[in-house]
Amino acid sequence: MEKPVALGVDIGGSHITAALVDLESRTIVQNSIERNAIDSQESKEVILKAWSEIITKAFKKSASDVKLIGIAMPGPFDYEQGISLIKDQDKFKALYGVNIKQELSKRLNIDAANIHFINDAAGFLQGEVFGGAGRGNSNVLGLTLGTGLGSAYCEGGIAKDADLWNSPFLNGIAEDYLSTRWFVKRYQQLSNNTVAGVKELTALTATDYSATRVFMEFGYNLAQFLMPVIKKNKSDLVIIGGNISGAFTAFSPELIATLKGNAIDADVKVTKLKEHAALIGAASCCDATFLHENTADSLGNEVKSFVNKG
Repeated sequence: MEKPVALGVDIGGSHITAALVDLESRTIVQNSIERNAIDSQESKEVILKAWSEIITKAFKKSASDVKLIGIAMPGPFDYEQGISLIKDQDKFKALYGVNIKQELSKRLNIDAANIHFINDAAGFLQGEVFGGAGRGNSNVLGLTLGTGLGSAYCEGGIAKDADLWNSPFLNGIAEDYLSTRWFVKRYQQLSNNTVAGVKELTALTATDYSATRVFMEFGYNLAQFLMPVIKKNKSDLVIIGGNISGAFTAFSPELIATLKGNAIDADVKVTKLKEHAALIGAASCCDATFLHENTADSLGNEVKSFVNKG
């Protein structure tokens, strides 16, 4: 019997990555990853042509005649209809109001019903729940920490964008304190020295107390941010991804200690799938059995909650 395979696609402001995903083992098919740089300032035709070329190239590595696609896209976006609503950001302006699902269906000669979309932050968490650090957990919170702050929550195995980046926090918004620029700014304040980013700062922790202090403060701040979110969503697991997750061992002791000290029992894990998470999460949107089972579980939980309240 032929293995169920879908194409996972991760689209960002400067790139497109595509890979075949084995929906049975929930892993990337070996040597199937295709990636290319994209100029998001280009015209509609140039962008769609570039996307179609990478998708076509990746599909050539599949033996299956059935073509299923899951695409992780940044918002704002109508994920059900496949229409781009990105307008006031410095990317993909030429695609505003364009039905991407219909355009790709036409260019790739694939039934539009076989093309699915998911928010990029939700795609990361969906991948981790489908085949990564969150597998087997139904109530999970996911954060991608890097140049910006991505967030998603998962109920009953289905991930959704949490859109927490601009939540009021300390003297500004969450992203002011939970992104790369905070590390650079805070280290400069403490040491009068400049550093390129978090990776470079991590290398200094063995000999530079200011660097160590920055990570301790970050772990404490992250815990303060997470506590009300975990309580509100009743999350039993937090998964952290993005470039800053590479420094997890530097900030996690303070993060975990602060959560435990405030009676928050949720586990905290670093991403297992890393840059493959969104690809696997996007492809999982094509797994009808997984989606049906988890949607049913979610509805079941809602019914139980309603009965208990009554």
